[in-house]
Amino acid sequence: MGANRIRRFGDRKDGRRIHSLPPLNAMIPFIMKTRGGASNLFSDCVDIGEAERYLREKRLNGYPGMGLLHLFVSAYVRVSAQYPGINRFVSGQRVYARNNIEYVMIVKKKMRSDAEETSIKVIFNSSDTIYDVYNKLNTEINRVKAGYVTTNTDNAAKMFMRLPRLVLKLVVNLLIIFDYFGMLPKSLLDASPFHGSMIITDLGSIGMPAIYHHLYNFGNMPLFISFGAKRTVISPKHDGSLASRRYVDFKLVMDERICDGFYFSQAYKVFKSILRKPQVLDLPPEELVEDIE
Repeated sequence: MGANRIRRFGDRKDGRRIHSLPPLNAMIPFIMKTRGGASNLFSDCVDIGEAERYLREKRLNGYPGMGLLHLFVSAYVRVSAQYPGINRFVSGQRVYARNNIEYVMIVKKKMRSDAEETSIKVIFNSSDTIYDVYNKLNTEINRVKAGYVTTNTDNAAKMFMRLPRLVLKLVVNLLIIFDYFGMLPKSLLDASPFHGSMIITDLGSIGMPAIYHHLYNFGNMPLFISFGAKRTVISPKHDGSLASRRYVDFKLVMDERICDGFYFSQAYKVFKSILRKPQVLDLPPEELVEDIE
């Protein structure tokens, strides 16, 4: 959505400036100048009984390894199709609608404590189904883990780390200024793990609980979601018998400047309903909503 728009004055390479925000909303980035200072922290849990049955069926039908990470990312992509305001970002004290849905993921090249980490960036469309998310995400993860490619992030980091530290400090400060005015080269935006729609991380895969992960003040990443290990809860039913339910806890940190609380609450309700009943992800959305001008 928005990728084929004609770029206007004030737009960035990674997003178009929103001009029709109410004056108070447009002023807020001048009051809350950093993502760290504008972060809202939110935690919840969701019943994944239906989701586990759904994912089990997908794995049996030719999608090995399809799990909660694919589901969380797919749910975010689907909500972005209906509530595109959650895919905005703030840069240079202005609010922008992002051109694409850009998922950033930190990948351990091997499952060892001493193995290198890198980041991948996967571009999704608002019309993507869970099958599209599965294929795009797994393709990038498998390429990195197989060692066939060195990511753009690795290449950029190696280039910068050749510089003396005082020069590097100056270069980073210049990058911050260029980013403020939307002047960073697209190649750097594409390589940067700090510029994107969201990071969603599966801490349950390493046996960890969800955490509140800070947002980076460098770049324009407005959302970080982590979810932990699955848990089972035994609770009484109306007839007095006991029922076993499966839950997963997740925590969310969000830049509150991108949309108001009511808008986010409506988007969040849809997000959670999809996690509970993910069958809607099998087909593209019936309608794609464009963000405001």
